[in-house]
Amino acid sequence: MKLLYQTHSPYARKALVFVHEAGLADRIEVLHCETSPTVKNTEVFAQNPLGKVPVLLRDDGPALFDSDVICAYLDTLHANRPLIPAKGEARWRALQIQAAAQGLADSGIALRWETARRPEHLRYPPLADGYTLKLVETYDWLEVTWAPSEEIDVGQIALATTLDWLVFRELPDFRTGRPKLAMWFEAFADRASMRATPLFGETQDAAPPA
Repeated sequence: MKLLYQTHSPYARKALVFVHEAGLADRIEVLHCETSPTVKNTEVFAQNPLGKVPVLLRDDGPALFDSDVICAYLDTLHANRPLIPAKGEARWRALQIQAAAQGLADSGIALRWETARRPEHLRYPPLADGYTLKLVETYDWLEVTWAPSEEIDVGQIALATTLDWLVFRELPDFRTGRPKLAMWFEAFADRASMRATPLFGETQDAAPPA
């Protein structure tokens, strides 16, 4: 199998960390594909009409896209403990944290558009403030209400990769005043799966010169 990837995407990294945690790294070739909403990557669009990574190219079926779908599929390919709990509160909590992580990533990306990527004269500060509020409120919610289980699950993978991306992009810091969340993140960031998949690179919002 092949994973169409981007070295600075929180969504793609979530899928790749999942690959490592599931023990599937030796079965998947990782191919970096630069994508941006303003530059069409024909290789990615050929497999995902949204033009986004990650995309998993399978040997025995059509391509799968979206990190949630890819992780759910990968969880069927290994004989270890499932990373997506099958039932009960463990399942709903893992999926809830995955959803919170998705929202953090979405809000962080939108905030970058309003503070760094969009031409300055087109930026809208009240919108940036709104995205910042979503980040801060979610950080506080995690600090107060979340108690991670001892067993790694998809929610923890999604959250750790998103929080690391927020640090990478120098967005509002979740660690200040949130000792439990900060301590958990530092421990997770030291896992082999995270060390093997570092974030690097910059989004290319213009096509390279011919």
